Amino acid sequence: MAKSLPKQKPITGVKQVIVVASGKGGVGKSTTAVNLALGLMANDSSKSVGLLDADIYGPSIPKLMNLKGNPDLSDNNLMIPLTNYGIPCMSMGFLVEDVAPIVWRGLMVMSAIEKLLRQVDWGSLDYLVVDMPPGTGDVQLSITQNIPVAGAVIVSTPQDIALLDARRGAEMFKKVNVPVLGLVQNMSVFQCPNCNHQTHIFGSDGARQLADTLGVQLLGDVPLHLNIREMSDRGKPVVISSPDSPEAEAYKKVASAVVRRLEEVNT
Repeated sequence: MAKSLPKQKPITGVKQVIVVASGKGGVGKSTTAVNLALGLMANDSSKSVGLLDADIYGPSIPKLMNLKGNPDLSDNNLMIPLTNYGIPCMSMGFLVEDVAPIVWRGLMVMSAIEKLLRQVDWGSLDYLVVDMPPGTGDVQLSITQNIPVAGAVIVSTPQDIALLDARRGAEMFKKVNVPVLGLVQNMSVFQCPNCNHQTHIFGSDGARQLADTLGVQLLGDVPLHLNIREMSDRGKPVVISSPDSPEAEAYKKVASAVVRRLEEVNT
């Protein structure tokens, strides 16, 4: 007799889960996830947003959100997220040393994911943004099979090699019946800070064309900008540190598109 899939169980207190994914590493997925979470809150201050770092082997949220330390435990023995910029965050990076490699086999990774999903006191959240690991492996399947996911955001650069893997990611979510909210075209254009000349370093409109091919929306373009990189490295995401800048507006535009798409898929 075939073993049935695990029954999806919502995360206590969380209304909607948004996963941010990419087929390939190095395309700016974690930076996008952080600024998406902050953009959701910047666009509507009445909304509460949390951030879960599901990238067990390469957790980036502690650095990007300027957080460190071990989470305290609640009276119910649940981990209490660390908070900065009004966003409660949970990451494997809070549970291990900064430079300690996580050399785990699949079962240990799945156990860690289960703890991050079920043993955290998120309080009451309108949105939980999940920064997924790159690829289409065990973690992606475990999360999508165990919790109801409102929608997936796929991040890619316009480069052909990145788009190949982004397509695999989008197709995986379709297979597991997770709505693909759309694609974010990251590092879409570089504007010279001296002469303002624009260069499409990774090609132009590749993600837009892929979105058309897949029949999903392009949620927005985010430029390749020095300010995004510098502020991310300092743990001061641009939506917070430069809220009126064009690059911060790009993330807030993506956040608005995500909310609009969530309303569409839920009606």
